[in-house]
Amino acid sequence: MGMVISSLFMGPVLMLAIVLPLRWRHALARQWVHFNLWSLKTLCGLDYHVTGLENIPDSGAAVILCKHQSAWETLALQVIFPPLVFVLKKELLSIPVWGWAMATLKPIAINRGQRAKAMRQILASGQERLAEGLWVVLFPEGTRVAAGTPTRFASSGSTLAHKAGVPVIPVAHNAGSYWKRQGFYKKPGVIEICIGPPVYPDGLNVQTINTTAEAWVEARMQELEQRSET
Repeated sequence: MGMVISSLFMGPVLMLAIVLPLRWRHALARQWVHFNLWSLKTLCGLDYHVTGLENIPDSGAAVILCKHQSAWETLALQVIFPPLVFVLKKELLSIPVWGWAMATLKPIAINRGQRAKAMRQILASGQERLAEGLWVVLFPEGTRVAAGTPTRFASSGSTLAHKAGVPVIPVAHNAGSYWKRQGFYKKPGVIEICIGPPVYPDGLNVQTINTTAEAWVEARMQELEQRSET
């Protein structure tokens, strides 16, 4: 409920802020995220803990490859990492208020039904965003996946990192154990989010970058899901 109310307030604010520099709009969005994470902790008893912050490079943008299990990570990533943009399906930008506000933050909105065109867009727009100093978030599974479900990583994020010459940052978390991918109920507890060591593209091909990031994420996921069950 807190997210809905805050979105109805912050959405119009961001739309009106379109005349402001992008960094100001991202700063406003981060305040909205902080409020919602506070609401989750206060009203639902759902907090989070981050490990691996030392793996975030001090300078330069990067590509984040993150597990996608719920709506939680789309919030938390925005306050854990430097200013970033999401690769998302363009239909989301049609959602009243929330989608219109998201559009002001320069996401990379793709048509997933046109894979070749979407890939070209990710590479072109992704390199532009990275050159501007914006990090790019991709969910390499393509959609939200229930906790414990085995999946494979698509290579679009690793291809972008290879082309742009920036590192991939793998991210694992167990948010799906507390906030299911299509659920409203939030289970009280502490979500663990783990940031892996950067995978630099120097001397590596796309497949190696992708499999290295995927292997790290899947290893951490097994550990996190086991702890969530205890």
